Amino acid sequence: MWLSFYNREAVGDTLLLTKGDIAVRQEQSCESKGNVTRIFNNRTNETMGYNLFSISDALTLHAKGQVFLSDEEVAKVNALIQAAGFSDAVVVDRSPKFVVGYVKECVPHEDSDHLSVTQTEVDNGEVLQIVCGAANIKKGQRVVVAKPGAVMPSGLIIWPGELRGVASHGMICSAKELQLENASPKKGILVLDDSYTIGAAFSK
Repeated sequence: MWLSFYNREAVGDTLLLTKGDIAVRQEQSCESKGNVTRIFNNRTNETMGYNLFSISDALTLHAKGQVFLSDEEVAKVNALIQAAGFSDAVVVDRSPKFVVGYVKECVPHEDSDHLSVTQTEVDNGEVLQIVCGAANIKKGQRVVVAKPGAVMPSGLIIWPGELRGVASHGMICSAKELQLENASPKKGILVLDDSYTIGAAFSK
C-alpha cells in the first residue's frame, strides 16, 4: 500500500511516496540515483518510500498534502523509479480508508486501566482488532474507523502497531480528530446513529 504526498511550498518540487511506518528513524537508510531517492530499512532492506525530485518535469501536481495518483500518473512514477535503476513498483490502493465500523466486541486491555481491545467490523465483512483509549467506547456502537493507510486531517498516517503489547489495526476516531464542524469539546469517540451503513465510506 503506497501513499503519495506533494507540497511544493513546504517541501519543494518533490513527490513523497511511502509504504510503511518510517517513524523508526534509527533503522532508516537511503540511496540516491539521479532525481530518485529510495528510503529503506537498513536491517531488512525493505523499501519504505521514495522521494522523486523535480517531479513537475513528469507530472503536473497541485496538491498540498496527500495526492491520489491516477493510473497514468502511477505508470509515469514507476517509469521514473525503474529508469533510475530501482526495481520497486508503486501500487495504489483506492479503497476507502475512513469507514463506518461496528464494535462487535469490547473488552478491557489486560495491561491498562483505560484502554479497551475491540473487534470492529469494517467494509466487506472484515473485522479489525483496534485498541481504543476512549472512555465511551462499548460493544454495539457504530463508529468511524480510520483503517491502515488513512491520513488524518492532522497529517498523521495510520499504520498497524501495538499498544501495551496488543496489536491494533486502525483507529476509532473522535469528531475532533476528524476535524468535523461543531465537534463536541467532550472527550471520546464519535458514536454514529443506526442510519449509517456498516462498512460504508465515511466523509465529512
